[in-house]
Amino acid sequence: MQAVDHLSADAVAFLSAGTRTGKLAFTAADGRPLVAPIWFVVEHGEIVFTTHGDTAKGRAIRRDGRLALCVDLETPPYAFVQVQGTATVSEEPDELLAAATALGARYMGADRAEEFGRRNGVPGELLVRLRPTKVIAQFDVSG
Repeated sequence: MQAVDHLSADAVAFLSAGTRTGKLAFTAADGRPLVAPIWFVVEHGEIVFTTHGDTAKGRAIRRDGRLALCVDLETPPYAFVQVQGTATVSEEPDELLAAATALGARYMGADRAEEFGRRNGVPGELLVRLRPTKVIAQFDVSG
């Protein structure tokens, strides 16, 4: 298992494979730890995703940008990447539309990417960029 402050090429390849979802950890206003599934893409060494500003995630990220994300392979040989870091938020329309379209392409397929982008790249949505401060990865856990 390795711990570094950036996404290695192996971690990026793992995170970008297929349609694995991430499990995003954040803190509720009352201090409770919460976890929610997210769709994400890796862009320039950061985890990029969208969420509505009125969700528990959106409110928590605006309040405290410290997050953790875990993505795992649930079948042999088992593997995971955990990304701890700080998030920045943008509501810039062009950036939001581009990110929502990229998410649509990854999770819904290229033929539905623009549809998804138009549906989710709208006012009220947040573009979140998680910049790693610590990355823990283990590949081939059962090997």
